[in-house]
Amino acid sequence: MLEAIAGDVMGSNYEYDPIKTKYFELLGADCFFTDDTVMTIAVADSLMNRWGYVETLQMWARKYPGAGYGGWFNKWIYEDFPEPYNSFGNGSEMRSSSVGWLFDDEEAVLKEAEKSTETTHNHPEGIKGAQAVALGVLMGRKGCSKK
Repeated sequence: MLEAIAGDVMGSNYEYDPIKTKYFELLGADCFFTDDTVMTIAVADSLMNRWGYVETLQMWARKYPGAGYGGWFNKWIYEDFPEPYNSFGNGSEMRSSSVGWLFDDEEAVLKEAEKSTETTHNHPEGIKGAQAVALGVLMGRKGCSKK
């Protein structure tokens, strides 16, 4: 999870101004955390404290309203009865690393990654992406080979 957050911060100043070089400052003064960091922490908080995903995601997003949320998600944050909006964007993947860290078997990781995702990104591709990231974290934790 820390690596996901570090990557978010290090890449933050290139998100809307990409570069094509491997020579760049890793942690410049203009780096910042984004919505992906906030939501990664929210998912971990939800799992560790056994709170509902919807309430926890909304709570953290409202606490950091200027973090760079997309239009549909920004609307979802302030809904009284938020519904998933069929997104297959990468937001669900970005926030799922803690699932792979906090669960110990493949079936549980896949199931929980789906639960953490379907609150907003209920498109099958969004769910599959989150499952892939969470499963990758689990496999890395267990020392699996790349193959």
